Amino acid sequence: MAYKITEDCVACGSCLPECPVDAIAEGDIYVIDADTCTDCGACVDVCPTEAIIPA
Repeated sequence: MAYKITEDCVACGSCLPECPVDAIAEGDIYVIDADTCTDCGACVDVCPTEAIIPA
């Protein structure tokens, strides 16, 4: 199961370097490409607002 980023995202960028498959796209609220996400959870551990949840 892939992860998704909720509206709690503050676009801080903490998750970007953690994703080993570059599944996260920048924006006002970051977005995870579910087809690319490998469900590793690395982004979840670094998110300061807990905005990344299972999809």
